[in-house]
Amino acid sequence: MTNEECRQLKTVDIIVPCYNEGKNIDLFFDEVQRVAADIEGYRFHYIFVDDGSMDSTLEKIKEIAAGVNAGSGNHGGVDRGKNGGAAASSDAELSSRASEVIECNDDDLVADSSDAGSTAGMLNTALPVKYISFSRNFGKEAAMYAGLEAAVRNGSDYAIIIDADLQHPPHLIKEMIRTMEDTECDSCAARRVSRKGEPRIRSVFARAFYKIMNRYSDIEILDGAVDFRLMNKKMVKAIVSMPESQRFSKGIFAWVGFDTRWIEFENVMRIRGESKWSVWGLLRYAIAGFIDFAASPLKAIGVFGGITTIGAAIYLIIEILKTLILGKDVPGYASIVCLILFFGGLITAVLSIMGEYIGRMYMETKHRPIYIEKESNIDENQRVSDK
Repeated sequence: MTNEECRQLKTVDIIVPCYNEGKNIDLFFDEVQRVAADIEGYRFHYIFVDDGSMDSTLEKIKEIAAGVNAGSGNHGGVDRGKNGGAAASSDAELSSRASEVIECNDDDLVADSSDAGSTAGMLNTALPVKYISFSRNFGKEAAMYAGLEAAVRNGSDYAIIIDADLQHPPHLIKEMIRTMEDTECDSCAARRVSRKGEPRIRSVFARAFYKIMNRYSDIEILDGAVDFRLMNKKMVKAIVSMPESQRFSKGIFAWVGFDTRWIEFENVMRIRGESKWSVWGLLRYAIAGFIDFAASPLKAIGVFGGITTIGAAIYLIIEILKTLILGKDVPGYASIVCLILFFGGLITAVLSIMGEYIGRMYMETKHRPIYIEKESNIDENQRVSDK
């Protein structure tokens, strides 16, 4: 393929947040390569974001990057089984597919772009497989932001966010691209239409969260929406332009707007490893997301306070009239104690809700970075802001 033909290809950055996914990285990469090899007219680059993993995730990513970026289209570390012949055949097949996906000579493109004085062309010549590794675990939200930020620097036409555990079916990438082409929408996202295999209590709370979120916040999040989505560069730039450290991407995707089409899929269980999300972690994530996009709790506090004040005033007037008309009653110590305890607990709850909002405001005022990079194979001269 000539350089001119390569320039005509649309570029897609596949952003892969990873945390302790050492058992899945090779399998994931092989599967996505097979899907990408079947998509014509597009050039795919990978941006792996290691979120401070404590297993072999980073080593596996480096093996893939070393193999593909060297031009072999292959990588080591994949368990192909005990049959050596079958392994060689599988490796050769993958190498052939990878060559079809990444056959443009990036170095030549850089040289030609430089001669033409095209900065955009230079930014579009990123390595086929790049990675960013965090200094510690900053969370999936930070990992997604880092990947999107790198995609903006690359100047790619599209960006895809997909998990490495294969719970986001890679074969949907082809359908997403086709939908974007047919409808000219800004984003194509996936949503689960079933929660088969998921604990029932978790499913109940998830559905309740979406109902509450959509009713009391300023945004609408489709039930079953996941982070797996394809976006054009305009939408990606809009998301990256929101550098808040307390992030809830599902809400941000909805808040920035843009025309989004949805693709439905059945829930897919993890093939290897275990979910990194605990029930408590999901609850905290849900609360944080609700606070980020809903001021209704603060409004509810004001309404309840007003109602309580009016009720107390009415009760005071009644008691005064009773005392003037019927005379002074024996004090009700039990009722006074109950009222004190009730309003004491209520005040504590109100202060706790307000504290959540104030605490998040306080953390934002620190202007701490969303993540800290420990190492990366992204060249420093490519770190030019494209905002």
